[in-house]
Amino acid sequence: MNYREIAHNGVWKQNTSLVQLLGLCPLLAVSTTFVNGVSLAIATIFVMALASGVVASVRSFIPREIRIPVFILIIAALVTMVDLAMNAWLHELYLVLGIFIPLIVVNCIVLARVEAFAAKNTPLVAAWDGAMMGVGMVAAIAVLGGLRELIGTGLLFSGIEMVIPGTRALQVLPADYPGFLVAILPPGAFLVLGFLIAGRNWLDARAAQRARLAVPAQAPA
Repeated sequence: MNYREIAHNGVWKQNTSLVQLLGLCPLLAVSTTFVNGVSLAIATIFVMALASGVVASVRSFIPREIRIPVFILIIAALVTMVDLAMNAWLHELYLVLGIFIPLIVVNCIVLARVEAFAAKNTPLVAAWDGAMMGVGMVAAIAVLGGLRELIGTGLLFSGIEMVIPGTRALQVLPADYPGFLVAILPPGAFLVLGFLIAGRNWLDARAAQRARLAVPAQAPA
């Protein structure tokens, strides 16, 4: 598998959020705004890429019987680094994301990919796969969080000042927009995610149909 195939697999074909449906707890809980969701997903990219690279580097030294505890220790060490860095440099955002940062340790997206791919491939390929799986999560949570925020409040990028001081949220819909509370509540998260999954499946079905029509019919013998 080459790097392009790995990227396509991670971002679209096996998207962790829209296809594999892994890590739904942080996906649905943190995606109340674009900024919150993307911030957590970027932290997850960092952990996934480094964890995959490290596991691929030391896999031959880890006894098979204890591989899962060792993988979790590696992931926990990287998550601790992310947790401390965000507490130091993005403290306001750190307080908003709260428990979901340390919970990256037990996110099934990270552990599943480390076990299924990184433990069987070279470090560079494994790190690339981890990063692309994370990018797929970023894309899904960015659209999910952006739609929920826009429908729920009429704004985009609420809380961006926590990441880039001096900036502020963008008023997309009219200032007198009353908002739609359900969109930023848990039921709204499930509804929007369902529409995203349906939309992705529809695009895949259309692509498959076009591919079938593009293949010329074989002449009868």
